[in-house]
Amino acid sequence: MDFQFSPAEEQFRADLRAFLARHLPADWSDRSFIEAADSEDRKALAQEMTRLLAQKEWLALAWPKQYGGLDAGHLMQLIFNEETAYRAMPGGGGAGVTSVGPALMLFGNQEQKDTYLPRIAGGEDTWSLLYTEPGSGSDLASIQTRAVRDGDEYVINGQKIWIAGAQDANLGWVAARTDPTGPKHKGLSTIIVPMDSAGVTVKPVTTMAGERTLSEVYLDNVRVPAENLVGQENRGWYQVAASLDFERSGVGAYANGRRNVEKLIDIAKEERESIGRNPRVRYELADRWLELDVGFNIAYRIPWLQSQGMAPNHEASVSKLYGSELSQRIANTGIELLGLTGQLAPGSPGAPLRGALVRAYLNAVSSTIASGTSEIQRNVIAQRGLGMPRG
Repeated sequence: MDFQFSPAEEQFRADLRAFLARHLPADWSDRSFIEAADSEDRKALAQEMTRLLAQKEWLALAWPKQYGGLDAGHLMQLIFNEETAYRAMPGGGGAGVTSVGPALMLFGNQEQKDTYLPRIAGGEDTWSLLYTEPGSGSDLASIQTRAVRDGDEYVINGQKIWIAGAQDANLGWVAARTDPTGPKHKGLSTIIVPMDSAGVTVKPVTTMAGERTLSEVYLDNVRVPAENLVGQENRGWYQVAASLDFERSGVGAYANGRRNVEKLIDIAKEERESIGRNPRVRYELADRWLELDVGFNIAYRIPWLQSQGMAPNHEASVSKLYGSELSQRIANTGIELLGLTGQLAPGSPGAPLRGALVRAYLNAVSSTIASGTSEIQRNVIAQRGLGMPRG
């Protein structure tokens, strides 16, 4: 692996940092810690940053030029993800860029590509991935939402849960069962569903951190044109799996972690009594910093492998597992550093960092569950990375 970025990549990093400094509020580094993810101010800023990125063709910069990208390559995309995560930039392409677009390039017909890809790259559409169900979390193949062909339409019925961004999305990427009789991995299809379709009901869910960023989505006799089917019917499982192989470095977790550890180090320097109460935290902060260095190496390796024409799979699971568990260790270290006052909620008098740490701590709880549990990641690493048999 080459640990050096090219001059062009370093120039892009510098240009991106200048862009973020110019367009993000001067106090955003501090505000981003305490402002709820579903606040109206954050949403407005997210829309503006998305618009500005689309103007520069940076929203989907690694995509081919014919679809609105810059053919920038995987390492450029890594730099973009790292720098925007470090600055806690709201907005960006979201699921449209990371999952839907790549799947459409691989499996969509030409009309679907021409219709949706320019709109994703231009920031015109917001997508939500409707996968998880009450009885189907990490085992995606056990999805029970049904899509039945009725003439020129599909009729979809089912319930999805823990869906990120559904309340703000105008389009849904729905995984549904089109063949209930065959093997569970071979009866799924992916279908595009406008979120304003009759029969679609979105109910936001309040998270542990008091934010309404997730939703339940009910699909009650939702009718969509059959042309909204992407790829072959009953091949949805393979389409979803293939699309997940795009940009899976997980570098955002490490960039967020570095920003958080830097804040904790600043507190330790400014408030010496915090270390005096618990001297062990000094060593924990050092451990977290070293672990972040390891994490960045793991994350950097994945797009490098992609740039060499390889398809990292278990490597992405290593990064997801390590990064999500590290985010929890960083949150725990912060609570230990600040003691009881670190548990004060935003807005509470005397709360360190204005209560930011407790929000980070609560959000970290779900990191080992969302986007694939740690158990699933360990299974992938064991089977695909180490060649171990299924247990």
